[in-house]
Amino acid sequence: MNKMLISAAHKSSGKTMVSIGLCAALSARGHVVQPFKKGPDYIDPMWLSLAAGHPCRNLDLYLMEQDDIVSTFSRHSAQINLVEGNKGLYDGLALDGSNSNAALAKLLELPVFLVIDARGMTRGIAPLILGYQAFDRDINIAGVILNNLGGSRHESKLRAVIEHYTDVPVIGAIHHDERLCIVERHLGLMPSNESHVAAAKIRQIGEAIAEQVDLDLLLSLSDKAPLFVPHKAEVTPLVLGKPLRIGIARDKAFGFYYADDLDALQAAGAQLIPFDTLQDVCLPEVDALYIGGGFPETCAAELEANSALRGEIKRAIDGGMPAYAECGGLMYLSRSIEYQGRTYQMAGAIPGDVKMHDKPIGRGYVHLAEDASHPWPRPNGPAGQIRAHEFHYSSLENLPEGSRFAYHVERGYGIDGERDGYVLHNLLASYTHLRTIGSCYWATRFVAFIRRHRDRMDSTLNDFEEKAL
Repeated sequence: MNKMLISAAHKSSGKTMVSIGLCAALSARGHVVQPFKKGPDYIDPMWLSLAAGHPCRNLDLYLMEQDDIVSTFSRHSAQINLVEGNKGLYDGLALDGSNSNAALAKLLELPVFLVIDARGMTRGIAPLILGYQAFDRDINIAGVILNNLGGSRHESKLRAVIEHYTDVPVIGAIHHDERLCIVERHLGLMPSNESHVAAAKIRQIGEAIAEQVDLDLLLSLSDKAPLFVPHKAEVTPLVLGKPLRIGIARDKAFGFYYADDLDALQAAGAQLIPFDTLQDVCLPEVDALYIGGGFPETCAAELEANSALRGEIKRAIDGGMPAYAECGGLMYLSRSIEYQGRTYQMAGAIPGDVKMHDKPIGRGYVHLAEDASHPWPRPNGPAGQIRAHEFHYSSLENLPEGSRFAYHVERGYGIDGERDGYVLHNLLASYTHLRTIGSCYWATRFVAFIRRHRDRMDSTLNDFEEKAL
């Protein structure tokens, strides 16, 4: 099998473009490519999934135990396994580098291919490469991919310097080309579900990478034995039952879902029924709703225009339908979104208003303590700390006095700096993005909550019918 970490010296070096291009170029050759992304991220994995034709999986040394990471990597491994790093190779929250990209490379025995933004560099590239090698001798920097080159002369100089001073092979040299850029906004790249030309852009990047990166050399240097997978018992914490239907918003406005969470919902007995908040005028026949993150503010006019669906969602939630919303989903369920000087009407299921800001309100990892108001069932015993993440430029304001919340925020911001997880009827809506990993098996709990509600409704209906007879 082949496995590799595509990393960089620093953020914005072009590693995402390179990773997308490699997935596309290798897939075009007929290889089966499985993409992974280090850290909490939705947008890069969407592009990687589209480029590879397989769902990207996230590997997070802060949120996941090492055995979980090894198990996830091994379980989803394919012929070629490409992990895109985040930030720089040695960057991470911990001073000792225990949650850095380099630590992930060690854990999964990944050869590292370093993407270097070489604009304005010539001889100075040698000490950069030598320093990255010397900093941690246990890291195998198998090759470098030069990016943003000024032309063939610039490329020749860099190749000569690297060959003379280092033993690291140059795998590729990518010349600066504006056509390879993907539009960015405050969370990074524009999501692929918003780009009508995403497939064409990926094909264009893949063709450029195939021409300027030695794919055969890349594969020869990344041919490694599979990992030894530690045995870890699979535990189902709550009893499962017959299948149920969850309506999931999947469209241009909402697309932030982890593949592992969707797998977990289905494994717990849920059928995921997609609906489009921009086009559909009514909900599908479902037992519950799941509205994930996204950028509802950029689609606010279209969301507002679809008053029929907004009204149906509000009636469903007011009527007690179980629902879960994260970040963008929370924004959509509010009364309104104020964005770029205009106010747009939203679903109104949450009696509060969203305001967009120029800077992040909540950003990074969060620690939550579960409060008694949390509506979902859990096994007996005290609830532990939940680790998750948030990234939002909006705030939820004007909530009524006495509002209930599912979480106390120990680290992060959430809704108001102290609380997150707004609870109303059978709705739980938070700025926090959860992942079904470790002790946070939210997908199983949500399905159990839906099933309990449906069973209660079925029992009530049966009693009513018996009395009527």
